[in-house]
Amino acid sequence: MERLKGKNIIITGASGGIGAEMARLCASSGANLVLMARSADKLEALKAELEERYGAQVNVRLLDVSDTDAVKRVFAEVLVDIGRVDVLVNNAGFGVFRHAHEAPIDEIQSMFDVNVIGLMACTSMVLPGMRERRSGHIINIASQAGKIATPKSSVYSATKHAVLGYTNSLRMETADFGIYVTSVNPGPIATNFFNIADEKGTYVKNIERFMLKPDYVAQRVVSRMLTRTREINLPGWMSAGSTFYALFPRLFERIGKKAFNQK
Repeated sequence: MERLKGKNIIITGASGGIGAEMARLCASSGANLVLMARSADKLEALKAELEERYGAQVNVRLLDVSDTDAVKRVFAEVLVDIGRVDVLVNNAGFGVFRHAHEAPIDEIQSMFDVNVIGLMACTSMVLPGMRERRSGHIINIASQAGKIATPKSSVYSATKHAVLGYTNSLRMETADFGIYVTSVNPGPIATNFFNIADEKGTYVKNIERFMLKPDYVAQRVVSRMLTRTREINLPGWMSAGSTFYALFPRLFERIGKKAFNQK
């Protein structure tokens, strides 16, 4: 990963899960990191680990991406400090599994504020500089849920559909400016995401053997940084399922009905 050496990489939602694993891999490759999340203690612990293990240059910032005023302020400060952003990984996000009629409006609003508006706000802060320099990479962590909507994930799937739509449009807008734009569409990952999304633990119990490991997902993402990669879809069999769904949606929904109702 020589191409990451000396590059400035921002990762949101970096305090745990694949965000923290990506930070470790980037640090081991000689990148300079700006790690953002809402947990000060976890960020500081990760910063200390990366500095001790890899001698990495690590800047940590408290940020709730749903607060767009805070996004503007924090990113403006970071841009002054580091001068340029080579890679932005929009990793912050959360989901809650409920039937559509059970989802409170404030919960719906919060999911869109974090997963969609926050992602767009962060991106908008680094895009002007990337366009001016004609280089950079935007990586948006979406989900297979953005391709295959299932019961009890109507709101979460809607946010990830929005992320994919935004990412695909952004890719075309920036194609002539040397900017790479990648969507990452993983299936279920064994992280704390499900502490909120799956309060009863039913879904995790049903699909535990299929869950992806955070370090594997992180490795796949980091290995494609600063390359012209359109999408990263994990696991392969689920990616094939999303293609089948796009071609034969009615048949796919009928065949997969039992599997879709695992939450």
